[in-house]
Amino acid sequence: MTKKALITGLTGQDGSYLAELLLEKGYQVFGLVRRSSTSNLERISHLFDKIKIVSGDLLDQCSLMDVITETQPSEIYNLASQSYVPLSWTQPALTAEYTAIGVSRLLESIRRCRPDAKFYQASSSEVFGQPDESPQSERTAFRPRNPYGVAKAYAHWMTVNYRQQYNLYACCGITYTHESPRRGTEFVFRKITRTAAMIKLGLAKELKLGNLDARRDWCYAKDAVHAMWMMLQQEQPDDFIIASGETHSVRDLVECAFNYVDLNWQDYVVVDPAFYRPDEPVQLVGCIYKIKAELSWKPQYSFKQLVELMVDHDLQELRGKESHVEGALVST
Repeated sequence: MTKKALITGLTGQDGSYLAELLLEKGYQVFGLVRRSSTSNLERISHLFDKIKIVSGDLLDQCSLMDVITETQPSEIYNLASQSYVPLSWTQPALTAEYTAIGVSRLLESIRRCRPDAKFYQASSSEVFGQPDESPQSERTAFRPRNPYGVAKAYAHWMTVNYRQQYNLYACCGITYTHESPRRGTEFVFRKITRTAAMIKLGLAKELKLGNLDARRDWCYAKDAVHAMWMMLQQEQPDDFIIASGETHSVRDLVECAFNYVDLNWQDYVVVDPAFYRPDEPVQLVGCIYKIKAELSWKPQYSFKQLVELMVDHDLQELRGKESHVEGALVST
């Protein structure tokens, strides 16, 4: 029998990669999309003839129940949220509605309409905020420092509570920063790879960044979604850290990207205090011992491979647009 999967957040980076993975594995894939999202389908345009888009909204419990009843999925992946941290400060209530309360609505819909479905909740390293240890494990205390992290912490613990109270197969994957060519350019990793490509092609002249010594745990989105799928293939539900297990500085990232296009980054990078984030006395880096030991998962792409993959993509995409670019050089 063909497995059915329902993905919320289908139009995002992770949703599009997960849909591709599930289709490769023979699933029938349904994607939950808000009416207002129908104009933002670029990441899944190549999948239109292979997936079924269903209308629903994490703000509307009835729509979630209707979709689950109609599609009867065996696996449900909740990847939808307001996920841009700075925006969570300007829209904290909206972030809470989608990222926190929306998960409560979804869990309750599963309990009522499809209690035997397996559920994956996309948790985030932002739940740790300013942790008291590094690296962080599944046992590290949550200390979120922004509205997005607070909302994700609520969603995480609601998932755990529904698992314990109602015996649902419900898992949380605590994902650290993961990147891909489908990542928005407002995120620093993609901003750097794209601007390096633009400078190489003469389409930009400088790159403005904040603290070059800030460190992050970065991995490839394709590796992350494979871990999500693996989590729902186990006999018993559990929560796992999904990360690379190592950190690199923004300086490392800049140097790697610019070296790849044979440029000296110091000639182009401008440090702008406006881009600085608060000091991070303890680094956010995931301990992936548990997921390696229990699921035999580990990242397939190294940091260097990921940087080069993204620069290659941006070079190719920008070369296709060069003939349409007008005007003088721009700063990014």
